[in-house]
Amino acid sequence: MFEFVPDPADSRADRLGQLLEAADAITRNESDAVANMANVAALIWQFLPELNWAGFYRMASEDELVLGPFCGKPACIRIPLDSGVCGVAAAEGATQIVADVHDFPGHIACDADSRSELVVPIWRGGKVIAVIDLDSPRPSRFDETDAEGIEALAALLSDRI
Repeated sequence: MFEFVPDPADSRADRLGQLLEAADAITRNESDAVANMANVAALIWQFLPELNWAGFYRMASEDELVLGPFCGKPACIRIPLDSGVCGVAAAEGATQIVADVHDFPGHIACDADSRSELVVPIWRGGKVIAVIDLDSPRPSRFDETDAEGIEALAALLSDRI
């Protein structure tokens, strides 16, 4: 059994480092992609404050993402690559930090309470295979420290999901 207890007094960077260590420990010897995504979604939810959604969207085809394991309210199931923050992150293969989703053209409102979003693509073999999606009810919740931490997590998971 794994037990991870983040310290709320730790800095954002420290918590992201602890998240990465926990994700490595829990996925290292597991080959099932769904199990790994589910556990990592739970870890993100546990380690990062002020979230209302944390999870994965997987590439279903060359032009569409499909919902993967997550924590939060029920979500949009399919996202075209030309729509929303997740679609743009997957299509461009680049991290998206959105301070206010209401200002993002084509934003998909799966949860009306979401105000800011961080989406990081996961690459394998030169292709985006999934994205990690984090939503917060607080505007400007995410910054470059968060992006770097979740990018490190995406790199770790690239051959584990």
